Amino acid sequence: MTYSVINGNQLFHTDEGPTGDRAGETLLLVHGATCDSHDWSAQIGAFAARHRVIAPDLRGHGRSSGLSGGQRPREFAADLVELIDDIDAGPVVVVGHSLGGLVGSVLAVEHPSLVRAVVTVDPSYGFEAQFAPQLATAFRVPDPVASAAAILGGLENTATAGPEADALRVWHRRRILGMDPMTVRDVFHGLFDESAVALTVRPGVETYLARRACPVLSLSASASLKAKGIDGDWEESLSPHPYSASVVLDGVGHWLFQERPAEFNALVLGWIDGLPAA
Repeated sequence: MTYSVINGNQLFHTDEGPTGDRAGETLLLVHGATCDSHDWSAQIGAFAARHRVIAPDLRGHGRSSGLSGGQRPREFAADLVELIDDIDAGPVVVVGHSLGGLVGSVLAVEHPSLVRAVVTVDPSYGFEAQFAPQLATAFRVPDPVASAAAILGGLENTATAGPEADALRVWHRRRILGMDPMTVRDVFHGLFDESAVALTVRPGVETYLARRACPVLSLSASASLKAKGIDGDWEESLSPHPYSASVVLDGVGHWLFQERPAEFNALVLGWIDGLPAA
């Protein structure tokens, strides 16, 4: 089954890779805001060769329903809790990009028995205090889709030229343009309005992230860290588990796992292979 009814919504997901005695870890791949599970096209095959891989579309995104539901990180996490139970998948290693990195961290903090480890990929937290109200205001406009296209377009790696790089940028933009406007507005308000800053903005988010007791691997674009005013040591300092690590990549944009899939896959799989016993 590629759909499950989760909290009243049809949640699309795929479930691939070995099962039973042949299965390694169970990986839950969580995409970012205005994206969908297609983002992991360069990872699913490589990961599923050794591990069970579950790749959902979050509510209101991709092929999942949920236009009338909440679009906040805790609501996305609640859906994934139900999905993990519905398909008997826990505990999982959450691999989350952008919003997905925050959702994975919410799972680790608030549902620790379900999470073996977290891999955050250019996550949507760690911002300076003045950044949040500016972003929230940017989506209080008649056309929040245009705001999303402009803001996320600014996170692309424009230094790399060629047909493949151009195609990635076009794909990202067109997917945003196909989103329901109110879903786009609600997703970004769920990250940056007054009630959300404890999960996204320093210093409050530092206290929250430090509650992740499991191993955490952080993979970030150096440009993203610079824009936030932090470095790779910041996240590693918030992860109490001794196996936690932080990797910073130069010359990439926000979708670094799509730009350098072979390097990304090797880093993640190698780290997962070394996870200490549960």
